[in-house]
Amino acid sequence: MRLLVLTSEPITAEQLRHAVGDGVAADEVEVMVVAPALQESALQFWLSDADDAIARADGVRRKTADQLGQAGVPVSSDIGESDPEQAIEDALMTFPAERIVFFEHHPDDRRYREELDTAELERRFSIPVDRATLT
Repeated sequence: MRLLVLTSEPITAEQLRHAVGDGVAADEVEVMVVAPALQESALQFWLSDADDAIARADGVRRKTADQLGQAGVPVSSDIGESDPEQAIEDALMTFPAERIVFFEHHPDDRRYREELDTAELERRFSIPVDRATLT
């Protein structure tokens, strides 16, 4: 299974396993991790330089790829656009995923543009989309 994972915080293999279910073994998946360069708020999005968000996203993708790789999960990673839907669209151009898992913060802690409609994503990209909460 080719799995596209979108996350704004580092995740572990255990978190990914929990999100996709126990029926999927590490040796049965190929994972592409995309860390979107999210801003903390709309004001920061419109007024600030994106360098901090890009640097944070780079750290997220590196740490997640390292953790998944150490757990034996075949993984690649990239930084995505600040718009998560655009980040997904861009990733799907080079990584034809069979499923998307979107990790998001609790509603009280979400960053700007972090909330996505999974039904809309499934309609738009024609693949299953799962939502998981970052802890």
